[in-house]
Amino acid sequence: MNTLNLEIVTPSGVIFAGPVTEVTLPGEEGEFGVLPEHSSLTTLLEAGVVDFVKEDKTKESVVINWGHVQVDESKVIVLADGAVALRGDNESDIATALADAKALVEAASNNAITIAAVSAKLETAAQNLI
Repeated sequence: MNTLNLEIVTPSGVIFAGPVTEVTLPGEEGEFGVLPEHSSLTTLLEAGVVDFVKEDKTKESVVINWGHVQVDESKVIVLADGAVALRGDNESDIATALADAKALVEAASNNAITIAAVSAKLETAAQNLI
């Protein structure tokens, strides 16, 4: 199975680093997907959700407020100003992550459409975590 290395980094440290089979990113011009052997690019990211599928086929999501991404054939590096991983061991951890993610996006964007779209994705991600 082809994989690529994904790194999501903030000024506070690494949020995720590891092999994945696919990544969906909130680009400046809209969402876009990256698979192994993708063409190289560097672009801006807006507030939104970075979804990815790990080698074991589990899906994870990380909410970012804005940043940049650099893609090449074997890796994706996301440099975000702020990020919240949507994961947790229990409902309390998940609820805290969701609240932090919503606050991050609301602070980063005054665009009601962006906030609504990200909130909808957060609700879907939360259902998958529970």
